[in-house]
Amino acid sequence: MGEDPELFGQTAGLVDPDEFPSWIIYEDDNLLVLNKPGWLVCHPSKNGPYSSLAGAARQYLKSDLLHLVNRLDRETSGVVVLAKDRQTASIAQKAMMDKHLVGKTYLAILDGHLKAHVCVSQPLADDKSSAVAVKTCCAVRKLSAKKAFTEFHPLSLSQNPQFRPSTLALVKIGTGRKHQIRAHAQWMGHHVVGDKIYGEDENFYLKFIDSGVTGEMLEILQMRRQALHAYEMDFSKVFGKVFRAPLKPDFLDFMASRKIELPKQFDI
Repeated sequence: MGEDPELFGQTAGLVDPDEFPSWIIYEDDNLLVLNKPGWLVCHPSKNGPYSSLAGAARQYLKSDLLHLVNRLDRETSGVVVLAKDRQTASIAQKAMMDKHLVGKTYLAILDGHLKAHVCVSQPLADDKSSAVAVKTCCAVRKLSAKKAFTEFHPLSLSQNPQFRPSTLALVKIGTGRKHQIRAHAQWMGHHVVGDKIYGEDENFYLKFIDSGVTGEMLEILQMRRQALHAYEMDFSKVFGKVFRAPLKPDFLDFMASRKIELPKQFDI
């Protein structure tokens, strides 16, 4: 990766072609499934093929006939499914829009101790009052608001009193709205650790764009990128496959420092 971790966000990282194969979770004639790192955009960018996941995948396959079935925010790691042909892409993308066909499970580290299962059913709309153009907010009364449903299940609470309390949570989404998990986490008072938009100060995002994550910001953010990981995409009803992505080292390092236990079923 061509990005200084001390200034995460100031420059665009580039994929190392030699490292790329280690991200592959599954591959056959129709699908390529990857475990995306939390510093890389999905869609092609103007900075060349190795500046995006899709671009690097096309270089790996030596083919432009590749379609993103799902996408993740730049700082979200985990399962990304790509189709190698239009027919497979059409089947998979249509299935993604049906909550009964594809199961989506995330792991998140939330700020504070979440001690009980919470279901959030709050419509989402663009936050016109925010200085961050891409920000979403819970907006029950806005005509433009779209239904969104998220379940948060606490798995393990931090045990290190030297740090602010935090919670490893399993997150299931019934819809796929922009920033849904992050906006709903903020709404219930437990934002995702490291979130620069929906955390304690949205101005961190604007500063991040200009200068990357500084030491001063990191003291509050706690983690350089948002602690959100797409752990599982269940395509068993579509392709007979369930795709799971192991947690990335930075996520595991944070958990270790806070003494957050990883349940055995997620240790893949």
